[in-house]
Amino acid sequence: MQALILAAGMGKRLKELTRNGTKCMVRVNGIPLIDRALSILDSLSLSRIVIVTGYKADVLEAYIRTLGIKTEIVFVRNDIYDRTNNIYSLFLARDYLLKEDTLLLESDLIFEKSVIDRIISCESSSCVLVSKFERWMDGTCVKLSEEGEIKSFVDKKHFDFRETALYYKTVNIYKFSQDFSSRYYVPFLEAYTQALGNNEYYEQVLKVIALLDEIPLKALVLDESAKWYEIDDEQDLKIAETIFEEDSEKKMEKMARGYGGFWRYPRILDYCYLVNPYYPPQQMKEEIKASFSTLLESYPSGQRVLDSLAAKNFSLNKDTVIVGNGAAELINILMKVSNGNFGLIIPSFEEYINRLDEKRCVLFDSSDFDYKYKAEDLISYFDDKKIDNLVIINPDNPSGNFLKKDDVASLIEWAGRKNIRLIIDESFADFAKEDEAFTLLDKTILAKSPHLVVIKSISKSYGVPGLRLGLLATGDSSLMEKIRKNISIWNINSFAEFYLQIEEKYHKDYKKALKRLSEERSYMARELESIDGVTVYPSSANYLMLRLDKGDSTLLASTLLSDYEILIKDLKAKRGFNKKNFVRLAIRRRSENERLLGAIKKILGP
Repeated sequence: MQALILAAGMGKRLKELTRNGTKCMVRVNGIPLIDRALSILDSLSLSRIVIVTGYKADVLEAYIRTLGIKTEIVFVRNDIYDRTNNIYSLFLARDYLLKEDTLLLESDLIFEKSVIDRIISCESSSCVLVSKFERWMDGTCVKLSEEGEIKSFVDKKHFDFRETALYYKTVNIYKFSQDFSSRYYVPFLEAYTQALGNNEYYEQVLKVIALLDEIPLKALVLDESAKWYEIDDEQDLKIAETIFEEDSEKKMEKMARGYGGFWRYPRILDYCYLVNPYYPPQQMKEEIKASFSTLLESYPSGQRVLDSLAAKNFSLNKDTVIVGNGAAELINILMKVSNGNFGLIIPSFEEYINRLDEKRCVLFDSSDFDYKYKAEDLISYFDDKKIDNLVIINPDNPSGNFLKKDDVASLIEWAGRKNIRLIIDESFADFAKEDEAFTLLDKTILAKSPHLVVIKSISKSYGVPGLRLGLLATGDSSLMEKIRKNISIWNINSFAEFYLQIEEKYHKDYKKALKRLSEERSYMARELESIDGVTVYPSSANYLMLRLDKGDSTLLASTLLSDYEILIKDLKAKRGFNKKNFVRLAIRRRSENERLLGAIKKILGP
């Protein structure tokens, strides 16, 4: 058996990374793609490795000769790589296909050796590696019968997003027997290029062969444990560097630097970022889908219309509320237009403190109260401090500590007497127990307390972080005017506006979702408390904070990610924890929670 690598492409989408070398010379965690591929192939006792080069061929060929590969390497040049596609590269190497069985692969792939081992050991003499289609994938797909036979190849031109549940993406690694190449592939390849030219993809030939009554090519479906990735652009490169990072702590750091976007990592179970897993309901999703084209092609309304929608949903005066591109946009503007010093609690959500000069911050360390502070603790601490603003996240993040209604009322009264602007972020307040939940998004409260500012993230409690929605409400007309001057007229998109338009009629579904989450939070707390060495802090939010009295938080988090593909929040580096062993876990659905619990129990022991 031999291997044939297609490596003539220019890799334009990788931009500067291919200025001085080829696409397959791009490094993933310090190792060029071609090094990894050739090292794996070199271990297989192949007769030869044929490499079709083109763009910067001299550079690539010279580099490969320095690698000390024991297997014979043969280079085939595609001198018109910039005017042809990979079908011509394979056409130039077609004589080698006729010599013996061939592993065919593309040079922009990163993969484990086990991936190659699987296709070599495949019972079928000719097969194509495929993987269940995921959102990040691009390129040729196949449709399979119930028996796993290839029904058809689907190219980009005929790709139907309504049928993605039926698709399997080609991994771009094939095994062609000598007989398959001689009887089918090479004759069809020659006929295809003669009839339709050289600016096509070699998979088009397979698409034609698939029309035969009996397809002489089988599909081998990779399971989720097989690691591979196709690198077309810089974002792909970053993802590949995370997937193939061998150091578990570095892998966790790379994931965290993305601040989300985990839909690009289809196997990752995200327990780090905090959303409502039980909302929105399917009916609402279908309503948004039905208006997709109109919303995509239309400008959103201006700020005043958006504010009116928010005022309607939360029963507020439209002059006292403003809608933001997530709460983060509003926090940024609020901190920008606010003068004086800020009282802040640590550890807590750090978007507020990150927007401030350190000299303006007066910090209350809740670790002195084992993260279970009350209003009287805050008042006692800040009463003699020189602050002009006080920020409180309620429930707090990450502890889940919740100041109840009477406590908050006393803070509002105290702040008013002290002429302190009180900023209450109640992004997680809806998750409190039904008999304890309350909101400050109230006409009467805002009118009586113009020093009060309320911020709410719609993303978190309503489960729509992709829409980027948040709101700020205050009875301080002067402050509101400053905020409006700093916000753009079209700061949210049409999808987010439409969500605000229809949200009110799903109120009952929202209440049910909150009740389900509360029940699941209780279940999670009970299960976690049964683990020796784990202390669970009471929480009124959609997450739980744990203290590990045995073991290490970073080790737990990195092991969950590397061995179980579960991402949790390690709190060791967060202000206020002093490198102690705390982690935060989101609440998800039961089946997912059981997977997490099982993994934690295995790592921490009985």
